[in-house]
Amino acid sequence: MPEGHTVHRIALQFRADLVGHVVAASSPQGRFAAGAALLDGSSMTAARAVGKQLILAFTGARWLRVHLGLYGSWDFHGQLSDLSSEGTATGRLGAARRRRAVRMSEGEAVVGAGPGASFPPPPVGQVRVRLATSRSLADLRGPTACEVLGAEEVEAVLARIGPDPMHDTGPAAEDLAVAHLTSRRVAVGQLLMDQSVIAGIGNVYRAELLFRARLDPHTPGRGLPDLVARELWRDWAELLPAGVRTGTMLTRADLTDPRWPSIRVKRADRYWVYGRAGLPCRVCGTAIAVELMAARKLYWCPTCQR
Repeated sequence: MPEGHTVHRIALQFRADLVGHVVAASSPQGRFAAGAALLDGSSMTAARAVGKQLILAFTGARWLRVHLGLYGSWDFHGQLSDLSSEGTATGRLGAARRRRAVRMSEGEAVVGAGPGASFPPPPVGQVRVRLATSRSLADLRGPTACEVLGAEEVEAVLARIGPDPMHDTGPAAEDLAVAHLTSRRVAVGQLLMDQSVIAGIGNVYRAELLFRARLDPHTPGRGLPDLVARELWRDWAELLPAGVRTGTMLTRADLTDPRWPSIRVKRADRYWVYGRAGLPCRVCGTAIAVELMAARKLYWCPTCQR
C-alpha cells in the first residue's frame, strides 16, 4: 500500500506539472466517465496530500479525491519535473523537464517513454481516470476511492483525518497526536494504522516506528507514557519529510550517513524489522516475529520491543 510519503510526492508532481493548466479529463476504463465529464476542460488549481488522501482542486468549485488503497498507482507521462533533485519537499521543483514516464505507487520508478516516445501515449490497462494537459498527463489505476466532491464534502473528509506532520506542526499538532494515541485501550500497533489517529502511516512505517521506539506493539494506547507517545510523533515528523524528499522509506539509523545514498540501498536492507519474519534481529539476534494486526502483517522483535 502506498504510504504517506508517496502521496505527498504525487501531489508534488501534480503541482509541478499539471496545476495551473487546463485539463482534459477522461475515463478510458469507463467507470469514472460521469466524474471525468465534470472535470473536463477545467483548470487544476491545487494539489494537496493529507495522510493517504490526495485532493486535486479544479475551477468550478470541484475537487477530485483519490485514495490509492492497496493497489492503486499514478502513472505520469510527458514533460515532467524531476522530483529526485529536490533538496526539500516544498522547495523549487527542478526546472529541467524531459519526456518520460514515472509510476508512483508503493514504490516509484521510471517505466519507459524515452526521448522518442509519442505523446500522449495510448492508455494501457484499466485506467480509471486520465488527466492531461498539452505536455503532461497522469493516469490513475486501481484506486480504492476516486470521486468528485464539493467543498463541504472535502472538509468532511479532512475532518476525519488525524494530524499530518507535513502540514500540522508545532506543539498543538504534537499534543493532538499524543491525545489520540493515549486516549484508547486499543493496541498501539493498531492505533498507528488508524488514519484518524495520525495520518499517513502504513504497514512499513508502523513496524519501523515501533521498533525504533523499542515499543511492544501490543501496548494499549492508554498505557503509553506521555513521553513515549511524543517520541513516536516526533519520529514520524522526521521520517515522513525524509521519505517525501527522497521517495524512499529508509528507517535504519545506521544507513542514514551521507556515504549511504538511499537510492543505492537494497529495499530489503532499508528496514529494521519489516518483511524480516524469522530472520535475526539486526540488534539482538532474536528471530523477528510476524502476526496479523489491523488486517496487515506486523513485524516486530520480541526481545527489543518488550
